[in-house]
Amino acid sequence: MKPSLPANLKAIIFDLDDTLYLERDYVASGMRAVAAWIEERDGFPSDETFIQLWDLFVAGVRGDTFNRWLKNRGIEADGNLAEMVEAYRHHDPQIVLLPDVKELLNRLRQHYRLGIITDGPLGSQQQKVVALGLESLFEEIVFTAELGEEYRKPSKVPFQRVLRTFGVGAADSVYVGDNPSKDFRGARLLGMWTARIRHVEGLYSHLEPESLLDAPHVEFPTLIHLEDALGGVTSLD
Repeated sequence: MKPSLPANLKAIIFDLDDTLYLERDYVASGMRAVAAWIEERDGFPSDETFIQLWDLFVAGVRGDTFNRWLKNRGIEADGNLAEMVEAYRHHDPQIVLLPDVKELLNRLRQHYRLGIITDGPLGSQQQKVVALGLESLFEEIVFTAELGEEYRKPSKVPFQRVLRTFGVGAADSVYVGDNPSKDFRGARLLGMWTARIRHVEGLYSHLEPESLLDAPHVEFPTLIHLEDALGGVTSLD
């Protein structure tokens, strides 16, 4: 039996990164911006720098990619690291929605209230929303950075905020995300439905939930499958 969700849902709330677009595309975009900045400042060829940064990312380096690059180049991190991070976080992202997602969202918004809850640095997440043209597709977009560090997912607070704004009950809504380490717990604690998009190129597609509370009710390989699954289930776990 294929995964399904209730036919009487009133709201669909989405994660942003690796749900509506591929986060690896943002990483590549940011690394290109950093490489261009380095070339302008220090003269290192941007193509060469980008390849070096991307190779580190592909090798699984996370969190200290720029530190590693500076060390490999024999450059002190002091000052340089902060400027690289700044260039990365404030660049104009070259990213696009996953295939057919805009058309899907336009269909869904005819029948459901649509919202977004996203973690991450405020400026970066806002720029992603603008680059993807999402303002006109969603009624409510919650950047958890505006609420405070303690209210990042898996906090229940951002979910409560959207439900309150929409005036819908938890059982009448579903949260759609990709990362079982944070996306589903807060929603499930409130009694919401949850759906995981496990895109093969997603950065967290390899992660398994640590508990039932961290697991989604249903799972799909792409967001397009969500539409077919709306209808069929009548009760939460």
